[in-house]
Amino acid sequence: MRQLWIDGRATPSRGGSVRVIQDPATLDAVDEVYEGTAADVEAAVQSASDAQTRWRKVPAVERARLLHDVAIALRADRARLSELLTREGGKPRIENLDEVEWCAACVDYYAEIARNSHGSSVPPVAEHQINFTIKEPLGVVGCIVPFNYPLLLLTWKIAPAIAAGNTVVIKPSELTPLATLRMLEQCLSHLPGGVANVVTGGAAVGEAIVDHPQVACIAFTGSTAVGTRIATKAAARLARVNLELGGIDPCVVFEDANLDVAVPGVAWARFLNAGQVCTSAKRIYLVEKIAAPFTERLVEHVKTIRLGHGMDPDTDMGPLVSARALQRVEDQVGRAVAQGARVAAGGRRQPDAGPGHFYAPTVLTGVVPQHPVVCEEVFGPIASIQVVKDAEEAIAMAARSEYGLGANIYTSNLTWAMQAMTEIKAGTFWINDPLTDNDAAPFGGMRKSGMGRELGEEGLDAFRETKHVHLDFVPEKKPYWFPYRQRAAEIPG
Repeated sequence: MRQLWIDGRATPSRGGSVRVIQDPATLDAVDEVYEGTAADVEAAVQSASDAQTRWRKVPAVERARLLHDVAIALRADRARLSELLTREGGKPRIENLDEVEWCAACVDYYAEIARNSHGSSVPPVAEHQINFTIKEPLGVVGCIVPFNYPLLLLTWKIAPAIAAGNTVVIKPSELTPLATLRMLEQCLSHLPGGVANVVTGGAAVGEAIVDHPQVACIAFTGSTAVGTRIATKAAARLARVNLELGGIDPCVVFEDANLDVAVPGVAWARFLNAGQVCTSAKRIYLVEKIAAPFTERLVEHVKTIRLGHGMDPDTDMGPLVSARALQRVEDQVGRAVAQGARVAAGGRRQPDAGPGHFYAPTVLTGVVPQHPVVCEEVFGPIASIQVVKDAEEAIAMAARSEYGLGANIYTSNLTWAMQAMTEIKAGTFWINDPLTDNDAAPFGGMRKSGMGRELGEEGLDAFRETKHVHLDFVPEKKPYWFPYRQRAAEIPG
């Protein structure tokens, strides 16, 4: 049984029930955790609030040292953390080893930029005055994190928040809480008690965090529907939000693309983590001249993707995270086929990979914009292909969306690349290198894909307020103060 983490120590729930965490590949029980309650959230927020009054006063250089210790601990515990990520979430272990390293690198990055960040000098309005700005933490930040990258998407929130002088209360996905709890116990325990707290559980825990009057900011990654609800509730009390929401991201392969690179690149961009990636290539547009050879080679490439348990080093793709996720993908494919799409590869469950939630990597052709695999976010291994006549149509189709998280293209034509970059609304635009993140570059969505940014300096400012300081070092009476009768001569006749 894993307990909550509040005030720097493992803590039992104040009345919550117990949830069994399953391995999605074998359906075996991995461990048990508490279903937290509103009382647990209250205790965590109070701990974070008390700690924040002290943590914000810790010199930035000391906060940086402690965060570097966290990064060292993450790397030291990489083997166990990656195993837990695999057993509770299903991703191949090699991907989870990468995830832990990315977390450590992100913590190191924010340790340094927060230590070196500064305000600015502002030109004064009169003599013997000094004006400047300083950056201050918001207070307690609520972090609500999904299942697909439990530690990375958490780190993108807590590393800048803590580096800026905030404290955090974390709700991991109810499906994947184990690695998060271990990260707190083994790695963030280097920080003072109360700086980072975890309450496990479902929607009720998230609601309690969002509604708590002492939570100054909610950082959330998840669906657009839930993000909209969070934004509405937060607005009622003027709390900050930082929302990374859904994406139905386009991927365009232009006629000049090198198919030796583009085919495996698109396959990786779509089938990474069994397609459970917000920025994966969900709408694939192929220019007509290369559509047939690309599709043929993609289908052959998909056949080489090996499904299995993530702990097997030969596995390329693991299961979907839950029975519900599997059923949703199966339903979306079924409706698309009923409406005229054709299955070129996959399109079925794959029980020979194991008893868990396995679905074969799937290629759908004959897809049109009205199909559910195009107009709904598909969080599974489904590549839906649409053929367009030329570059102009490809860009226009890719730009036709209410979402705007990411976009991928393959081309060496600078004109097409720049036109696509300009016309497609996307927070991140990848050219010839899909899904590559950079700690120093901002990440986030446009339109229905969210508001605010993570990573980069923007990610640090998401958790800070700017304060203007005005200093007059020669205290004196000002001629524009009361009484106004002394200024009567200034009033026009």
